[in-house]
Amino acid sequence: MTEIKQHEYALLNEIAQDSMVTQANLSDRLGIAVGSVNWYIKRLIHRGWVKVSHLDRTRLKYDLTPEGMKIFTQRAVSYARDSLKVYGSFREKAKAIAVELQQQGVQNVYLNGDDEMIDILRLTCIEAGIHISDIPDDCVLESAGQGYQVKRLKR
Repeated sequence: MTEIKQHEYALLNEIAQDSMVTQANLSDRLGIAVGSVNWYIKRLIHRGWVKVSHLDRTRLKYDLTPEGMKIFTQRAVSYARDSLKVYGSFREKAKAIAVELQQQGVQNVYLNGDDEMIDILRLTCIEAGIHISDIPDDCVLESAGQGYQVKRLKR
């Protein structure tokens, strides 16, 4: 697959959504300088991924070429595939934690955190019949690096 930088992909995405977008709008939306937008667009045109049409003296129209659409789509599919792999990995780790907790007789847990990893853990615990508590009691679960951590609180 052709290598594409994040800003290039973001520009392709914005152009795919609105071919009449201005470089100033792109700068605002992507949080990069107008000069950088101009440089990246020239690079995309040079690569054959974007073509530009002059509508009048001050207005330009950007269109993805078939090659640009192919690159954009490949990157999107690759991202989706990678995201599913990451989700699957966290889901398996969450299932292992749930089984371990069930074997230990744990029925209530407190989830410490509020991110996508914790969301996966929350759903897995609910599926396993483990109650999610609103306050830390005996067992606290949290994300740790690329996995999860179980903390047992002493009373």
